[in-house]
Amino acid sequence: MPEEARSAPRRKLWGWGRDGEGLGPAEIEDLRRLLAARFGLAELALAAPPDLGEIDLRPPRVPVPTALAGILGADPAERAAHTHGKSFTDLARGLRRDYASAPDLVARPRDEAEVAAVLDWCAAAAVVAVPYGGGSSVVGGVEPRIGHGHAAAVSIDMGALDRVIEVDPVSRSALIQAGVLGPALEDQLRPHGLTLRHYPQSFEHSSLGGWIATRAGGHYATLHTRIDDAVQGLRAVTPRGVMETRRLPGDGAGPQPERLLLGSEGTLGVITEAWMRLQARPQFRASTSVRFSSWTDAVAAARALAQSGLHPSNCRLLDHREALVSGSGDGSAAILILTFESADHPLDAWMGRALEIVREHRGEPDEARRTDRRERDAGREDAAAAWRRTFLRGGHLRDALVRLGLVTETFETAVTWDRFDALHAAVVGATEAAVAEVCGLGLVTCRLAFVYPDGPAPYYTVIAAGRPGAEVEQWRAIKAVASDAIIAGGGTITHHHAVGRDHRPWYDRQRPPLFADALRAAKRALDPAWIMNPGVLIDPD
Repeated sequence: MPEEARSAPRRKLWGWGRDGEGLGPAEIEDLRRLLAARFGLAELALAAPPDLGEIDLRPPRVPVPTALAGILGADPAERAAHTHGKSFTDLARGLRRDYASAPDLVARPRDEAEVAAVLDWCAAAAVVAVPYGGGSSVVGGVEPRIGHGHAAAVSIDMGALDRVIEVDPVSRSALIQAGVLGPALEDQLRPHGLTLRHYPQSFEHSSLGGWIATRAGGHYATLHTRIDDAVQGLRAVTPRGVMETRRLPGDGAGPQPERLLLGSEGTLGVITEAWMRLQARPQFRASTSVRFSSWTDAVAAARALAQSGLHPSNCRLLDHREALVSGSGDGSAAILILTFESADHPLDAWMGRALEIVREHRGEPDEARRTDRRERDAGREDAAAAWRRTFLRGGHLRDALVRLGLVTETFETAVTWDRFDALHAAVVGATEAAVAEVCGLGLVTCRLAFVYPDGPAPYYTVIAAGRPGAEVEQWRAIKAVASDAIIAGGGTITHHHAVGRDHRPWYDRQRPPLFADALRAAKRALDPAWIMNPGVLIDPD
């Protein structure tokens, strides 16, 4: 194994994060009791995550080529850790000790030339190449499955390409290697007084290249919501060679080439670096939470805020159940989390107008507003702080739910405001009916994770009782019903989780047929041997 892989903190073989992280025994016991009471279950057994010695890995189907021995390896722990992402089926199969799709080899290139060497060898040897990112995919996007005519699979871990190469303070942008994870990226930008300000829930364990390849959503709930907005130019290695786009603040010269790689999910090549638009680090903050007894009023207030031009940094609306589950409320009201940030000016006027808007819609603001970071650690924890804490620990909480035998899923969409009420009713109704039929007991919650002037991005969570050994099948049945309702309601199958393999059937229905032909042609041009992440986005003719 390369030296970089040995020296880095060890990624868990199963679950979120690194060894030693996660909920403690007391927290899991409290969660077990709460869920047993909530679902009326006599017992919830806690399954142990797999140990390496319990995982039966197939021998590699190809040997390590001598010329690439410094960056390609077949270490069992590395292969196991790069088998699954973090979807429910990934976690459930991992608990079953099912690592049948483990990569034959794991590549850890140290520079762009080594990325190209790996892809050259893969194309010549008919070996599948799957960019791994941070491994945080929740849609089956990084599982190294081989396609027809392929001999084996390599998982490409870009973790060694983790530097901010150049900072341009005048244009307020930076050239950044694609393998850097969120915390390391912000640590390198902080001395310059700059920030990318992109904080998905997977921030600690996801990479810049992964964010770009999946068109990730980040910290801001309005205005700059997606990584797309921050990409100024990028560079990628494809099986046909290097593709680099020009660094520009805006461009009207034909279709934008960056858009071919944004959202490509590792199917066209490996993103190696990107010029990213940055922001000055916020100096002023104001936040509060607002209670609504009526969900209808709460949604109307969120729409009014989105269309006001105030552009709050956070404008997330939790329905009654989501507020209860997250600890942000007692279940009697919907909760709106409202935050403004600025590097330039105090925010009293912005917050003041926002509070006028929510009061016009019968919202009840928390009068204990917080205005800077220091105050967040003082006094009581308000609804906004409670939600933030739960949000940041979401991956560890999900691991615990799966270990307790629950069926859990998160799915999200986006739709225009005029269609939202009908879509929301259909999705919740269909999903609740499916949960009742398949699991008997469960709940469905919703939050508006992002709000745009023309529509929201609702984010749904399912927690339901599982049957031992049947959890994956239960999940599939619920997932299919919910996804059908989303597409029928005019929504997108994914706003920011990507397509992967889990969303492919519905993406194929959403995508225009002629665009599928164009995407297939681009695939043939950049990846003629079809080695890049087969099964994701597009299949051969």
